[in-house]
Amino acid sequence: MKYIVLLITVTSFAAFECKKDNEANADPEKKFYRWDEFNMGVDLSYVNQIEDYGGVYRDSGKVKDCFKILKDHGANTVRVRLWHTPTWIANLNNGKMYYDLYGTEKTIRRAKEAGMAVSLDIHYSDRWADPQSQETPAAWVGLPLNVLKDSVYNYTMAVLNYYKSKNLTPEMVQVGNETNNGMCWPVGKIVNNNFAAYSVLLKSGIRAVRDFSATSAIKPKVIIHEAQLQSAGWWMNGITSEGVNDYDIIGLSHYTKWSTVKSMQGVTDTIRKLVNNYAKTVMIVETGYPWTTGNGDSYNNIFSANDAAPGYSISVDDQFRYLKDLTQAIINGGGKGIQYWEPAWITSRLNDSWGTGSGWDNVTLFDFSGNVLKGADHMCYPYKF
Repeated sequence: MKYIVLLITVTSFAAFECKKDNEANADPEKKFYRWDEFNMGVDLSYVNQIEDYGGVYRDSGKVKDCFKILKDHGANTVRVRLWHTPTWIANLNNGKMYYDLYGTEKTIRRAKEAGMAVSLDIHYSDRWADPQSQETPAAWVGLPLNVLKDSVYNYTMAVLNYYKSKNLTPEMVQVGNETNNGMCWPVGKIVNNNFAAYSVLLKSGIRAVRDFSATSAIKPKVIIHEAQLQSAGWWMNGITSEGVNDYDIIGLSHYTKWSTVKSMQGVTDTIRKLVNNYAKTVMIVETGYPWTTGNGDSYNNIFSANDAAPGYSISVDDQFRYLKDLTQAIINGGGKGIQYWEPAWITSRLNDSWGTGSGWDNVTLFDFSGNVLKGADHMCYPYKF
């Protein structure tokens, strides 16, 4: 009996000491957000292809599913890009297109199975669409505006109906990617501040999402997308003047490397102005910040040692600090989300025609060995609302 009492006493003391040690080393309290409360997104479009070319993801040294790792670190949404018919990808990958309707289906399924919402980023192109390039899909080249708008509508509707048939309806749909200067060039290009043709195409895509929603249990939120905070007001004024107002979310890209809005206060002020002027939800749907100046392969890094944000170094700790501060700045401005662009584009044997490996491997939320970094925990930090 005395032995049992002694054992209990020793065990209790040990447990108390263990608890003290754990408390001393504990992380700040974590908070996990609902996707429609505050959106913590990750664009995982590359993951399937990276894994096919040898990429491996780890958490605390253990190999795990990339989607599950980021979910465990606070991600509540997966953003995924959709290209119309990316035959150039097929030419590099033995016929696999990865980012067409069927390749993207796999990414959406993995996101849903991991318990996350999905934001479908429709580029309306066969390749990268951004402020410098909005190439019309080859299948639509030469179509006049009145036919092209129908192609946008019918394609959007067909995509959503297909995913619905697979029980993979996305919670959000982005109608165009970084459409600062329009979409489906040359027909939908913004020239001399003329937003008319682009707005016709944008309205057509939005209308398809709304018409789809009428027959869907999941009614996707509509995101419109402009890159760069400094030009957001001009762009919003342009589309609004053409009667574009049936959308839910103003989506913005923000990379300090390419932005003239460098301060966190500037982020807050820009977002607050958009929220006040348009009474819409505002989110940063693309961002990223480097964790090292090193390079994990021979593919030249897109972010260099000269691309640190003012007041921040390029390090693991400051990647985390930058992302925490950026998220709080978004919240302070009334914004409702932050989505990290390609946090899992780690180095592998993948050849994207510009290089083999990754030009983003120092801007990921994983190190060169595929271990998740502390920067991922910006998604589960207890922010002040």
